[in-house]
Amino acid sequence: HQLIEQQAAQRPDACAVRGDSGPLLTYAELNQQANQLAHRLIELGVEPDTRVAVSLRRGAEMVVALLGILKAGGAYVPIDPDLPSARQAYMLEDSSPQAVLTTRDLSDNLPASDLPVLVLDGHDDRAQLARQQSVNPNAKALGLQPNHLAYVLYTSGSTGTPKGVMNEHLGVVNRLLWARDAYQVNSEDRVLQKTPFGFDVSVWEFFLPLLTGAELVMARPGGHQDPDYLAQVMSDAGITLLHFVPSMLDVFLEHRSTRDFPQLRRVLCSGEALPRALQRRFEQQLKGVELHNLYGPTEAAIDVTAWECRPTDPGDSVPIGRPIANIQMHVLDALGQLQPLGVAGELHIGGIGVARGYLNQPDLSAERFIADPFSEDPQARLYKTGDVGRWLTNGALEYLGRNDFQVKIRGLRIEIGEIEAALAKHPAVHEAVVTAREDIPGDKRLVAYYTQSAEHTAVDLEILRSHLQQQLPEYMVPAIYVLLGAMPLTSNGKLDRKALPAPDGDALISRGYEAPQGEVETLLASIWADVLKVEQVGRHDHFFELGGHSLLAVKLIERMRQVGLSADVHVLFGQPTVAALAAAAGGGSEVVVPTNLIPEHCDRITPQMLPLINLSQAQIDHVVKDMPGGVANVQDIYPLAPLQAGILYHHISAEQGDPYTLKALFALSDRARLDDFSGALQGVINRHDILRTAVLREDLDEPVQVVLRQAELHVTELFLDSADGPVDEQLHQRFDRRHYRLDVRTAPLMRIVFSHDPVNDRWLAMLLCHHLVSDATSLSVILQEIQAHLLGQGKALGEAVPYRNYVAQARLGVSEAQHEAFFRDMLGDIDEPTLPFGLQDVQDRGRNLEEASVTLAAELNLRLRAQARQAGVSVASLMHLAWARVLGNVSACEQVVFGTVLLGRMQAGDGADRALGMFINTLPLRVDIGATTVAEGLKATHERLTALLGHEHAPLVLAQRCSGVAAPTPLFSALLNYRHSVVSDVSAEAASAWGGIESFGTEDHTNYPLTLNVDDLGDAFTLTIQAVQQISATRIGEYMQVALRSLVDALEHTPQAALNSLSILPDDERELLLTGFNDTAHPYPRDVLIHQLIEQ
Repeated sequence: HQLIEQQAAQRPDACAVRGDSGPLLTYAELNQQANQLAHRLIELGVEPDTRVAVSLRRGAEMVVALLGILKAGGAYVPIDPDLPSARQAYMLEDSSPQAVLTTRDLSDNLPASDLPVLVLDGHDDRAQLARQQSVNPNAKALGLQPNHLAYVLYTSGSTGTPKGVMNEHLGVVNRLLWARDAYQVNSEDRVLQKTPFGFDVSVWEFFLPLLTGAELVMARPGGHQDPDYLAQVMSDAGITLLHFVPSMLDVFLEHRSTRDFPQLRRVLCSGEALPRALQRRFEQQLKGVELHNLYGPTEAAIDVTAWECRPTDPGDSVPIGRPIANIQMHVLDALGQLQPLGVAGELHIGGIGVARGYLNQPDLSAERFIADPFSEDPQARLYKTGDVGRWLTNGALEYLGRNDFQVKIRGLRIEIGEIEAALAKHPAVHEAVVTAREDIPGDKRLVAYYTQSAEHTAVDLEILRSHLQQQLPEYMVPAIYVLLGAMPLTSNGKLDRKALPAPDGDALISRGYEAPQGEVETLLASIWADVLKVEQVGRHDHFFELGGHSLLAVKLIERMRQVGLSADVHVLFGQPTVAALAAAAGGGSEVVVPTNLIPEHCDRITPQMLPLINLSQAQIDHVVKDMPGGVANVQDIYPLAPLQAGILYHHISAEQGDPYTLKALFALSDRARLDDFSGALQGVINRHDILRTAVLREDLDEPVQVVLRQAELHVTELFLDSADGPVDEQLHQRFDRRHYRLDVRTAPLMRIVFSHDPVNDRWLAMLLCHHLVSDATSLSVILQEIQAHLLGQGKALGEAVPYRNYVAQARLGVSEAQHEAFFRDMLGDIDEPTLPFGLQDVQDRGRNLEEASVTLAAELNLRLRAQARQAGVSVASLMHLAWARVLGNVSACEQVVFGTVLLGRMQAGDGADRALGMFINTLPLRVDIGATTVAEGLKATHERLTALLGHEHAPLVLAQRCSGVAAPTPLFSALLNYRHSVVSDVSAEAASAWGGIESFGTEDHTNYPLTLNVDDLGDAFTLTIQAVQQISATRIGEYMQVALRSLVDALEHTPQAALNSLSILPDDERELLLTGFNDTAHPYPRDVLIHQLIEQ
């Protein structure tokens, strides 16, 4: 009030308060009437921190009342006269006000109480007020300080009863002075007051214009909900600054007349997420007017962050901005630790604006207002907002929704706001709201509510679904769509989610009914209808469009088995209609026999000759008919090994290119050395069955690999012009894995392309190979054997180990039931995937991976190995534990699951160490980083890794099936590949063999968005990180180094420390989050009260 008193002294005759029909009060009149009311309140016993209730309609009396209460030293408590009587009674009882201010027309509606009531327009009270002094009350004599209460606002409580939030002068003054400067508010401005006074936006609407000498324009009661009235007032009064809740702004832009507002300079938005589409529409309709997005809960002084919207802003969401003056914002995990840049966490508010707490609720206050661990002030506190957000690289915060709007469906956390933003981007959609409804007990489904753009006619629901499918994973696409005439709003103009109607059957997407045909389709349609709880299912209806999901898919498959129909969940995901599923339903058992029975010079292969796979004669004939050399050239046919099956799946799924194409570039001194090299490689191919293998899947129950007796290496010359750039770069570009694919149906699955490089007088050869037939160990063996052939020692090589031995071992070793029991025990209660930074695309859909490598410091290497020895575990266990800590932090979860790459040769039979082929397997490892100590975590990780080796041949799909995360959602999206990569000196013999041939290394990538390769060099460690560009491989490498140091420090000094307390943040990022983004200090006066800025 002191800020306002300053204006009264400087501008006594200027208009302070204006109504929609003209001036109401000058600054002198406002100050005099408020002073008289203040002195009367003091007589009634009002003093600092006492409360005074206000039950008034919007008008001049309201402004006088609020200002008078502040001058008396009290805190005002708004009691909206339109609230239910019971709620008014609760607020009056809870706040225990010293008095109640009202008018004659409202006094009879007040709940009965013994409280003193001042009827401001009543005859007796007006007479008493007129006799009061008109001078400013002496704040010092009253003992009034900036840390005394200014107001108590009641907000909805989770228990059903409202809770009173206590805010002090200090924080409010800071917010008002910041706004004065940020928005350059001065005496030329006219600010519209239209927010109900029970909401904190009204605080700045009342006091910001008065402390700057501007005009406060009061909208009529209820006017805030009438767009045409608002437009009229804005035009007539020449409003320059006003506030809108986004949903009300949307309504206003939709309904306002064509007249423009030449005086309007700024519009502030807060209270809800501001959609980007609404920002764009605002910019089109109100050209030249600034739009600002602010954020702040009632538990802080009005707003704590701010963002000026600009047409050039990227992205689909509008940031809530940066912290305002003297406010600090932190994004913390559930343990109160800083979340890394870009990782979601709960928003916490610190600084001068934090409220005192909740009136009469000390336990809740202690729970939500906590000590600030990042401040040097022992009295500093943080407010836990319950809002989810993350820091952007530009130092702004992105709002991701409420904790209670973060829906969890079938174990998957789903941010509703992301779906709403995607749906709102469709041109036919005006507004979009998504909720999770459980109208059928136990079956929670996403429901999309939308209103239609005025310029669009009715849109087909299938088009909306298709629009979302292009942007979101399947589990985030709503099954039900409800068209509304308008969104239900609360009295404050905010969306009323509780008033959204239950959907009816028409809201489900249907493809037009066509009756099932035949016995199987009819049976299936009946099962679908029962499982999906729908009345009718046609033969072309889509399982997921009818509300199906992965868990219902499992139930459906089980129901099918019960009636003698066999199918796999993956069949359902691939063919999700009744007709297609009926055609694919079937079954079969596999026969496992360990030996190959195809004789040489065979003219027809029969099913009995194939002990490792069950194929019909027709399928065999289909497989061999197009093989080069015919049947006589087919040596064997058998199924894929587990990881081969996964690699083939990703090969098929890739829309273009192939994430599993390996490249190695060689420079050769002349054409003769090129011929020597390719001849030596052909010699290696002739020895190993896996290198003469093709993979086929068309018209087969499962993919097969066909081994040829002879397969010729394809060597192709390219004529590249060095004028188009370096020849090596042209080769890499032409065979970039993002668009180049090897044909896996043609053996061998490797080829050489070469070109002359005249600039460097050399020949460049690109060796292309598919991961289906080779892993890192195989590449090493291939190079050793090429060397032997180059030296003329090829015949001296030992007998080659057939890859079929491994396939047989994988099928004959640990049974599927044993694999399943192991993984069910490890993963059975995991119902959330581990998705660092929310990355969930494991299909490599054309993204760019970047790579960064770092060698660990020598002292850290020694300390890691020493701690591993002391704990009796492998160093790999420490690496896995540190990686789990990193992933847990950037995924915001404590039950961490990631893929670990296993060598796959420990149980692959004799000679597996020198066999060629794809042996490695990726399997999930679970590491619990919550509620355990560092020492316990290391022990558990080592035991799990050891146990996992016994299941190194298990299919990944089986492991995922044993978790609570149902396909097609990935169980994890990050890998760790621990490799022993001891580097040996090059012998004279090797140097001779490779003379004139220089290798530039191999290029190898996975389909996962985040991979850590740890190369154990014996006396050193190299970390190589492959990551999608938006998260930065270098940054992840820094996190891993900090995690390793934190881990080894804890093992050395505090092994009983909590595992989840280990830091992963480098010092520079920690400094950026704590101080760089919170450099908000501003020397606003801290000894001034709100009313004093008007008085003076």
